[in-house]
Amino acid sequence: MSVESTPLRIAAADGRRLILALQGLAAPPRRRLDGDQLHALIGDLGYVQVDSIQWVERAHHMILASRRETYRPEHLRRLLEDEARLFENWTHDASIIPADYFPYWNRKFSREGEAIRQRFIRWRGHDAVEAVEAVIEHIRDHGPVMARDLNDAPTGKQRGWWDWHAGKTALEYLWRTGRVMIARRQGFQKVYELTERVLPAHLHGTEADHDAYVDWACRGALQRLGFGSPGDIARFWNLVTIDEAKDWCQRHLGREAVPVVVETADGSRPKQLLARPDIEALLADLPPPPPRLRALNPFDPVLRDRNRLNWLFGFDYRIEIFVPAPQRKYGYYIFPLLDGDRLIGRLDMKAERSADTLAASKLWLEPKQKWSAARQKRLEAELERQRKLVGLGHFTAPG
Repeated sequence: MSVESTPLRIAAADGRRLILALQGLAAPPRRRLDGDQLHALIGDLGYVQVDSIQWVERAHHMILASRRETYRPEHLRRLLEDEARLFENWTHDASIIPADYFPYWNRKFSREGEAIRQRFIRWRGHDAVEAVEAVIEHIRDHGPVMARDLNDAPTGKQRGWWDWHAGKTALEYLWRTGRVMIARRQGFQKVYELTERVLPAHLHGTEADHDAYVDWACRGALQRLGFGSPGDIARFWNLVTIDEAKDWCQRHLGREAVPVVVETADGSRPKQLLARPDIEALLADLPPPPPRLRALNPFDPVLRDRNRLNWLFGFDYRIEIFVPAPQRKYGYYIFPLLDGDRLIGRLDMKAERSADTLAASKLWLEPKQKWSAARQKRLEAELERQRKLVGLGHFTAPG
């Protein structure tokens, strides 16, 4: 499609199906998933966000299990801890990322390292920055550490820089700047190790140059988004600036980024966006979403862009964990319900481990959505899948 031609017009329903396909939610959910296939799935997604809250199960496990019910957390642990084919660092938030992408994160560390250092100095002072080197030496001499290992006050009293909070801050600083990595987790606590002791040897010291970095980030974002604005492209990895994304789009307009018009869920003014160059072929061969209902984790990548979620899916969503309880509209940790290509409602669901029960207590339907016996059956099938993932004995369904 040439730049001068009339932009391709994409119906909202086709846009939704494309997003679900690119985000792994249209693939056969019972397909076998071993370590290699799990690694490929995470590469297709780009990354998987990590979150500490375990309301049902941790976010990364729920995200992956929602795409393949054959997912097993042990496969992810092996890829991260035994084989180092994945690593943890930051995109828009803490995430699990394919290790082959490390040269681009190394460029990110170079770009952002000084800004992080200055923020650290403003908070802790120059002496604290100099003391960070002592943490490196400690790890080099004694091996992997947790934040609590840097507490040199067995009586519980703070003793200068080596109190728990300062040690944790130093480790986080070193992690955010790439000098240490998370070698494993104990419980959910991070165990830090020198980067060169964690990464495969062929990745040691590798760093993409600026042009390759920007091209990889923008091209990879658009491949996974399907369509979007320069701002969407910049925010996908949180690696490049919006100006860099705009410049990339302009330089590659008509080749790697083609203009499209995407209709909205409510019929309001369509969005003028850019799409990957094979967009027409993708739309012509879209698989239907599997005929099942799924409870998506609040940190699922399909839900991340609240603006797009609103205009394309017609779903206004907010995570209310930081909202004071009296001001919450739905609840602390509420799961959107995906049925086909539509988000039809919200579910209050929690793992009550002391009762060996996955308790789904409340259900809210979106306007114009109706409940039926068939949807109730699909919801109970989803609750059974979630129960198995968490390893509980029973589930309860609302109604």
